Amino acid sequence: MKLIDENEKEISEINMIPLVDIVLVILIIFMATATFMVEGKIPLDLPKAKTGEPAKSTQKRIEITIKKDGIYFEGQKVNPEELKQKLQAVKTDENQVVALRSEKDVIFQDVVTVIDVCRQVGLEKYIIETKKE
Repeated sequence: MKLIDENEKEISEINMIPLVDIVLVILIIFMATATFMVEGKIPLDLPKAKTGEPAKSTQKRIEITIKKDGIYFEGQKVNPEELKQKLQAVKTDENQVVALRSEKDVIFQDVVTVIDVCRQVGLEKYIIETKKE
């Protein structure tokens, strides 16, 4: 008769504690990064408006951010000519909405330049993002 040595025993159960620890860490990381994904925008000091209201468009918006240091499209700094090319690439139809996000003390000429580029591409509908006063 063969005796079973303590070291030769089969492992009949799995220790779940390390698995639970790993899952909880992954969950915490996911929750922390999810807030950045939702905001995911370039931080701005938006202008205030008493009559601001939520956008009602269900269509995908094209977001353009205008800061003092330049124009941003999809998080990348662009000049007006590059913006025109990128807008032509993402434009699906004329009814698409352009969301303009601008700092409150940006030079108005920059806003006019962006609107002019959008009109050259054929985008005529705009939303101006503001903070509720």
